[in-house]
Amino acid sequence: MALTVYWYPQCGTCKKAKKWLDNQDISYETVHIVEHPPSEEQLKTLIEQSGLPPKKFFNTSGKKYRELGMKDKLQDASEAEMRSWLASDGMLIKRPIVTDGNKVTVGFKEETFENTWK
Repeated sequence: MALTVYWYPQCGTCKKAKKWLDNQDISYETVHIVEHPPSEEQLKTLIEQSGLPPKKFFNTSGKKYRELGMKDKLQDASEAEMRSWLASDGMLIKRPIVTDGNKVTVGFKEETFENTWK
């Protein structure tokens, strides 16, 4: 099954992830994370399948994250609130998110990709 890669074309990390997938000859479809951010329901599934806490889905180094004061908001937020914020603005989401419908990776670490997608 082809992978789905939620990415942002100007993102250097996304470009590295795509290059790695291309070099491994792994097929994938891309979804522009800003134009088509995952819905709250999709995020719920992605979070569950990743095994990561919802906070790990936030792009903590992003301008939007700082502008909205997300660091303080996240401390007391419920998972539902976090999913709502993430679904409302693709720039808040750490990227790329890669999924095959069962497994999910967030961000790009070559070792993680080797272990998950090879």
